[in-house]
Amino acid sequence: MITAFLTFLFFFAIIGCILYGRKLIRTEKIDAVFGNPERAKGGVHWVIVGSSFLLLVWLYYSWDIAKSFFPRSANELCQVGKVNESLLSLKYLFPIKERQLKSTSVIKTETENLNKILLEIDKTDKVNSQDKVKLINFINKTKNSIPLLTNENLLNNETKSKIGIITDKINNLTDKFTRSDYPNESPEEEIKRIDAAKKEGNWSSSSTSIENTIEIPSIPKTKRGLKFQAAAVELNAISDEFFELRNHNEQYSSLLENLKKEIKDFRSQFDSAEDITSSFAKDILKIARRIEYASIFPPNTLKDMQGSIENFDKAQKKEQGGLRWVDILLFPSGTIISSGPSCSEQGSGRWLPKPSDTVNKFALMLNPKVGFKQIPLIWYEMMDVSKIVGFILPDWIADILPGEYPVHNEKGEVKPNFKSKVLSFVTGDFKLFKIPIPTGHIWDSFLRVFLGLVAGIIVGVPLGLFMGLNRFAKGFFDPLIELYRPVPPLAWAPLVISVLGIDNLGKVFLLFMVSLSIMIISARAGASGTQLSKIHAAHSLGASRWQILRHVIFPNSLPEILTGIRVATGMCWGTLVAAEFLAGTTGVGFVENVAKKYFQYEVIWITIFIMGMLGLIFDITIRKIIDKTIPWRGKG
Repeated sequence: MITAFLTFLFFFAIIGCILYGRKLIRTEKIDAVFGNPERAKGGVHWVIVGSSFLLLVWLYYSWDIAKSFFPRSANELCQVGKVNESLLSLKYLFPIKERQLKSTSVIKTETENLNKILLEIDKTDKVNSQDKVKLINFINKTKNSIPLLTNENLLNNETKSKIGIITDKINNLTDKFTRSDYPNESPEEEIKRIDAAKKEGNWSSSSTSIENTIEIPSIPKTKRGLKFQAAAVELNAISDEFFELRNHNEQYSSLLENLKKEIKDFRSQFDSAEDITSSFAKDILKIARRIEYASIFPPNTLKDMQGSIENFDKAQKKEQGGLRWVDILLFPSGTIISSGPSCSEQGSGRWLPKPSDTVNKFALMLNPKVGFKQIPLIWYEMMDVSKIVGFILPDWIADILPGEYPVHNEKGEVKPNFKSKVLSFVTGDFKLFKIPIPTGHIWDSFLRVFLGLVAGIIVGVPLGLFMGLNRFAKGFFDPLIELYRPVPPLAWAPLVISVLGIDNLGKVFLLFMVSLSIMIISARAGASGTQLSKIHAAHSLGASRWQILRHVIFPNSLPEILTGIRVATGMCWGTLVAAEFLAGTTGVGFVENVAKKYFQYEVIWITIFIMGMLGLIFDITIRKIIDKTIPWRGKG
């Protein structure tokens, strides 16, 4: 119901916002000329249109709309798929799925194969003339066996009778299939089927586990589904009965047995089965056996059977009723297919998870009792403040204090002194009150990106400004920066992780390398791009070097620096996922890597959404900082 409500909401939001936008264009007075950035501000209604359209497309192509409005359609299409699978092997015998009869296709193909072998035998000089005559004789006998199968007069009465029986069975099935009471299911059987269907679950229903989900329930839940499943069972039996049938009359059987014996005796004369003459005989025998096991019949023998199959196909399509339109309109880019007793989605609905299932999966991964690999996406844990103090304060504070650390006395007692108490404080070895601290995969990834980015800014911005203002710094550091900057982060990842380990230090240092080069180049470009007239004006007013850097060069460099931060943020997120792919036990990239191995598409899309949202939060934050710190940008 929620998905259905959202579908209507998105649809009417798109229509309403478009109408509102058109009305606004006609009534709004625009004073700004073309090219003025003020013209691009506002337009929230167009944001709603774009977002709603994107979500509506996701609902449609993930088949969530079909699941919402027709929740049992997948189960019914599963039973239809079973019928189509049963019919498929029979259809391929006739010009229904193919352009010509299967018999015609087999005869044409094998005749061409025999002619190719005949041509090779004629060209080769590795086979003596006497053996060539025998091989050509084998080919001719194989070709002569085909008319024995296609001659109507040689067809056994028993074979004719069996074909007629199979045709009658298909016709009877068509008559039964169109009745409303087919199949005749007893009340006890119906109760058992309904109970089994309830245990099987619903279409793509998420279980309480991240790893276990059901895709398409195969036990029929409706009368229409039961009808198609029963027809599929009967069709399978009919198909098996037909393909066990062989058109082997006495003349053909006698010729084939003689041919096999002659080829066997002929090949026994050669020491090696790899001999070219023996290989030619072997290839001819293979073709003879393929003809033997192919369903080759006289051209008009199976016409009645073809008609019965076409009639049943028309009947089953008619019995689908409105389900066909549901399949056509609400299952774009695919449908539900059957493979034996099970069914699966084939098309965009398979690799594009449904929003409803994705939200359910996301809620499970947020649950601290479930999470992903026993770790939630984002949660909190209570941490003593002493641990934070111990993390921030360096241990050497205690070491530089005068005096010695306490030594045990003769009784084996250790009495703390002032120095040991300071050491306990700076190492966090004491108890204080606890506060909630974020934890989980999202927090780990966020913290790694934040630390790597901040470190890159702290080191890169001053160095970039220095390079933009000093020829020594530019000449000394420029080759080093340009040497490693063009190298993709993925190339550095194995080396950095191998040296610094798979924990946070290696990943943060890799992100620091990524952001450092971007920040250096941004700050250098900003410093070197400062207008000379502004610097001269500051000099004429008596400003010192520090004042010029603080009040002229740095503010003029801020647009480049903040733009560099936006670029570095995106690069850091992409690099982090790659690093967590290579080595990691937590983080969004680790979650996606595990999900990829087990084809958990919902989890993969969740990680993509999380990375996009985190990147968007970073970018929006930086844009707000830009608006506050450099409001003059674009107005000078």
